[in-house]
Amino acid sequence: MDLYSCDGLTVDEEGQLFDTPERLRREAVRILPDIIRDEMLDGDGASITLEVRDESGNRVLVASLVISTRWCD
Repeated sequence: MDLYSCDGLTVDEEGQLFDTPERLRREAVRILPDIIRDEMLDGDGASITLEVRDESGNRVLVASLVISTRWCD
């Protein structure tokens, strides 16, 4: 899973195999909150996008999460 964050692009050169497309989707959704939590510790917002490629390099799934905080007066 390649990761786009405020730090730029991190390419996953090794990858993982999943039994079904649904298991792949569930894993992407499961890890997004953990990743964005780390990104938000020093700021008011973050945007994370995971792109998953198949063995041929074709994109098969894109999952994104955006979060922001603000103080209310």
